[in-house]
Amino acid sequence: MTRDDDLQRLLLAVHALTRIAAIDTQNDAPAAQWRTLTLLRDHGPQRLGDLATLSRVSQPGMTRLVHQMDAAGLVARAAHPGDSRVSVVAATDQGLEALERWYEQFRAALSPHVADLSDDEWQAVGVAAAALSSRVGMAPLRPGASTAPGTPEAAHAPRAAVEAVSTASGSASAPRRTSPNKQKEAVR
Repeated sequence: MTRDDDLQRLLLAVHALTRIAAIDTQNDAPAAQWRTLTLLRDHGPQRLGDLATLSRVSQPGMTRLVHQMDAAGLVARAAHPGDSRVSVVAATDQGLEALERWYEQFRAALSPHVADLSDDEWQAVGVAAAALSSRVGMAPLRPGASTAPGTPEAAHAPRAAVEAVSTASGSASAPRRTSPNKQKEAVR
């Protein structure tokens, strides 16, 4: 078995576990909603086109999704301070709280499927998670850390940046953590 084979098996197994746990949560929200909120949490407010690129969906598809999420109060849209033709999207506190609740449900659904892993297997999972997370620019979380709003780890989506997008005062654009081009480079 080659390293490429091991990586492929790992990715396919994680994908399968993700699908199984998502089904077990019986949550009817589309996976794209959770992915979009995660991207906004991790990268901060985004222009609609950049968000579509990060999420690897078409801009019209992202526009529809953001419209639905905005109506549900999960995101806030505002005109870009420097170009009113461009929409900037940010996760709201309600959206980040919903994301945290979904992650809790997801972890609870996933847990029975991996409960019988040995300590050595858990150590291997931890090593693989750390190694692969660092390759795609994900910040490591401390054990037991939460990304719920109001916690130090919620720095992924600073409140000031969310407020800047919500008010769109005409100052410089809200900061972004990683541009889509840098994200693509990190994945390569």
